[in-house]
Amino acid sequence: MTSIPQPRKAPRQQRSQQTVDAILQATARVLAEHGYAGTNTNLIAETAGVSVGSLYQYFPNKNALIAALHDRHDRQMLDLIDQTLEANPAATLRDRVAAIVGAMLGAHLLEPALHRVLEREFPLFDQPREHSLADQDIHRRMRHLLEFHRDEIAQPDRDLATYVVLRIMESLVHAAALEPPAGFSSAQLEQAVADAIMGYLSVPAPAARKRAAPRKAG
Repeated sequence: MTSIPQPRKAPRQQRSQQTVDAILQATARVLAEHGYAGTNTNLIAETAGVSVGSLYQYFPNKNALIAALHDRHDRQMLDLIDQTLEANPAATLRDRVAAIVGAMLGAHLLEPALHRVLEREFPLFDQPREHSLADQDIHRRMRHLLEFHRDEIAQPDRDLATYVVLRIMESLVHAAALEPPAGFSSAQLEQAVADAIMGYLSVPAPAARKRAAPRKAG
């Protein structure tokens, strides 16, 4: 695993934050338009309207910029999950799962070209999930959601269920956004992903299925 490139420093003032935001927005545009190979810090700085020196104050190279974009994406996903969980206190688990899937798919569809680049390039220097604060926060939110709705699911091991649900959601949302099947609307894809998740959650554990199996007539 290649080490994760880190920013040189974090912005501390509003003006500095605006500069970093402009650099990251420019990075997203350049990556989407030119791909990884065609992206360089000079082009990013020019697109952002800042000097290359200003860019280098915060990011040592383009890989650090891509890592920052990926981190921004994770934080956006975390915000979407929080907004969904807080939107309707009376919502069912199905309601919340469908809302999270819809929000995540919608966010990916806003910049599909950028996400294709991130999916291709970021795994080259990806970090273990246990070292990613954003991934840990997302895992905690989903674990809390399943615990809160434990009476609506059949999976007894909610730690394992959290892992499986997040992997189903991540894989299918990415596939639906980056390589959507022809002839299906976003609403149909959202429903299909939610169906897959709820189908898994509603399947009884093997021991429960064995206990519930009817006896054969003797």
